[in-house]
Amino acid sequence: MSTYKSDFMNVLANRGFIHQVSDAQGLDDLAGRSEIVAYVGYDCTAASLHVGHLLSIMMLHWLQETGNKPITLMGGGTTRVGDPSGRDESRKLLTYEQIDANKDSIKGTFTKFMKFGDGKNEAVMADNAEWLTTLNYIEMLRDVGRHFSINRMLTMDSVKMRLEREQELSFIEFNYMILQSYDFVELARRYGCNLQMGGSDQWGNIVNGIDLGRRMGTHQLYALTCPLLTTSSGAKMGKTAAGAVWLNADMLAPYDYWQFWRNSEDGDVSRFLKLFTTLPLDEIARLSALQGQEINEAKKVLATEATALMHGRAAAEQAEQTARQTFEQGTLAETLPTIEIPRADFEAGIGVLTAAVQAGFVTSTSEARRQVKGGGLKVNDATVTDEKQTLSAKDLTPEGVVKLSLGRKRHALIRPV
Repeated sequence: MSTYKSDFMNVLANRGFIHQVSDAQGLDDLAGRSEIVAYVGYDCTAASLHVGHLLSIMMLHWLQETGNKPITLMGGGTTRVGDPSGRDESRKLLTYEQIDANKDSIKGTFTKFMKFGDGKNEAVMADNAEWLTTLNYIEMLRDVGRHFSINRMLTMDSVKMRLEREQELSFIEFNYMILQSYDFVELARRYGCNLQMGGSDQWGNIVNGIDLGRRMGTHQLYALTCPLLTTSSGAKMGKTAAGAVWLNADMLAPYDYWQFWRNSEDGDVSRFLKLFTTLPLDEIARLSALQGQEINEAKKVLATEATALMHGRAAAEQAEQTARQTFEQGTLAETLPTIEIPRADFEAGIGVLTAAVQAGFVTSTSEARRQVKGGGLKVNDATVTDEKQTLSAKDLTPEGVVKLSLGRKRHALIRPV
């Protein structure tokens, strides 16, 4: 257990959130007086955040739970530039309309994890478009750009990686770290922000912001990063065969979200319970001690608690009940994810490979073909052996649906309408 004095730093340390801290003692003292105002930035590159964003969202959650103030910063301005961190190639530039639509779609996620308002420790939602889009370029160069050393910027991982691999780094991306640093200064001035949190790949950018704040006369600023998560088998956290694990229910059904957590590897259960649920540590210790088949009970608890945080307790319990009916009782659960197909298309015959793509099991028919060859795709619990198989009226169950499965844990219903 940690030796910090403050509740905030103790919670983060004991649950495994801390990777690097710029000044642990100073931050602990601030947290002990409930004087941390911390932000995390979220660029609006998609219509939903994904599981990879959950670590920092949970840090903001615990920040507020321990009496401090969180700021969620929407990247309405920085998304126009594109963050090069951790990438081998430039991000596709989005239109301003796409960015605004994504921003509106993302906002609701944060209200699930923290309370927004005007109170001392109530969360604030800011948008860096408010100050970045009004900057005068010459003034920006004189007031902010002069504090940055090109020599130092070239040593940053996000830049160095591209240069070493001889991959193009555009001038617009090169400016991203300056904008992120300026965000920290601006939030310090507007909201008294004194801490920026993020993934470990953001360390260089955050420390740049601390340095810029010192040069531009802000109060003392701090940095805290969480580890970039991989599963115990070394895979990137939050990726499946069908792509990213989205947080928005319209992009990934609560049942599929529940299944993602239920399918965690044995070696990840204890860590994920600490990071992605609010269960007390003694309860997590009890669940982590389960061995053999009993560890599946811990996985169900993880799935239900993580889903309850994101989609509400009712949706989580519904997902758990659907899974129990499907797997343990052998019945066809009507609450499985359902894909509706025009009846005329269905009666004409829809390929099983196409159906697997529409069900979200895979991203392409070639990937579905590989699943067929491996014996992973099933129709009404019967293994598909012919990649040219089509679904038609003969495959309908008495309930008027076709059950499509990938492996033992992913299921969907195809319903002609």
